[in-house]
Amino acid sequence: MRQLAQTVVRHGTLLLLIFCLPLQGNAEISEQERQSTYQQLETFANVLSILQENYVDDINARKVMEGAISGMLFSLDPHSSYLKPEDFKELQEETEGSFSGIGIEITIEEGLLTVVSPIEETPADRAGLKAKDIIVKIDGDLTQSMNPMDAIKKLRGPEGSEVVLAIHRNGWEELKDFVLTRDSIPMHSVKEAFLEPGLAYIRITNFQSHTTTDVNEALQKLQKLHPINGLILDLRNNPGGLLDQAVSITDIFLDGGLVVYTKGRVREQNMTFQAHSNGGKNLFPLVVLVNEGSASASEIVTGAIQDHKRGIIVGTKTFGKGSVQTIIPLPEGAGLRMTTARYYTPNGRSIQATGIIPDVEVPFTSTNDKTEKKNSAAIVTEADLKNHIPNAEPIKKSEQTSEPKQQPAQLPSLPNDSEISDESALDPGSSFNSDVRLRKDNQLRSALNILKSLKIYSTAGYKDQPVQESVEVEE
Repeated sequence: MRQLAQTVVRHGTLLLLIFCLPLQGNAEISEQERQSTYQQLETFANVLSILQENYVDDINARKVMEGAISGMLFSLDPHSSYLKPEDFKELQEETEGSFSGIGIEITIEEGLLTVVSPIEETPADRAGLKAKDIIVKIDGDLTQSMNPMDAIKKLRGPEGSEVVLAIHRNGWEELKDFVLTRDSIPMHSVKEAFLEPGLAYIRITNFQSHTTTDVNEALQKLQKLHPINGLILDLRNNPGGLLDQAVSITDIFLDGGLVVYTKGRVREQNMTFQAHSNGGKNLFPLVVLVNEGSASASEIVTGAIQDHKRGIIVGTKTFGKGSVQTIIPLPEGAGLRMTTARYYTPNGRSIQATGIIPDVEVPFTSTNDKTEKKNSAAIVTEADLKNHIPNAEPIKKSEQTSEPKQQPAQLPSLPNDSEISDESALDPGSSFNSDVRLRKDNQLRSALNILKSLKIYSTAGYKDQPVQESVEVEE
């Protein structure tokens, strides 16, 4: 079995996937269960036969069967589905990153096609789409009856072509049309900068096959400019990606220990992933930024950092996607995507439908949208999804790594960094552009203040004289 995990990003629901050959291990099924299954299959065959003989129009048996299979899987949980040959091919293309579209993650919430988050520097991001937006129409077609794969097909298209989305947003009285021009979704998932001398910033937008290499190169690039005395790792609105990349990214900042493990009904689904000794490298103070758009592989990194007490988690509660999907190829090019396991943080926490609570909670504030604060509670999380898998081991309050500290809410309200179109704001060594980014992002400002405090604490150690360095505290 190849342990390759991929989140369906850009235009799909949030999934942590393992591609494999047909499963060899099977859970035991009782004879009584088998007999009940056969009876239900006989009922299904009878219904199909009656429809074929008596329905008002001729029936396409293949289409009806595919619809029945899709309905069966969707009744289990939001992430299990049947992939028709063309859908399976598109999923493989997404794994390779070779497709064009508008750049959003979507999910079905209460029967409505809902934006989880736009991907940075994509048409959706540049047009101003936001998390929680409801896509009512695509090119004039109502989405209420669409499944995610149908919506994905309509959102995709040749590079340079246009698609029109009718959007409803909390606080709007009428729908608003967004005309987006499809584009190639950018492959580069890592950006780096110095916010201040010695205090670095790395943003990971999703976990692709080369993300770990890109992060290592970013660290080297920054270290050539200035020794790194602290780092902010920004995982906000990162829907996840490759499992092995999440593990190897975590490995950069840990000096050994468990990163994540999975548990399923079948023994073959039980896996563990360990960090390796890094010889004391990259052990500078660390702050991780997360929000409700941080999901799946992002939560693996965040959970490991939090459980090992390696850094401080700042932001808002994460999405809560703690399940693993396995892709099994089927005849004629189709595929079966089914949930096969839950993943757990090093301390044994399942974050399925609960998310990870930051050590310091900092709600995002914005002056561009006066309703932002009013509607901030209307976020979409795993627990909101219909038929979501429940957390098999609910977290007790005493088992939390730490009680979240609420950051004062009166911080200046400015747009989040997904709305910042100035690409130069992340040029390494540019204090002016870093100032622009900090001015527009209250969560990043809070993370920087916390990082300064960590730097002072780590520098002071057991010295008799404290380090004389001012820390700016916002009021």
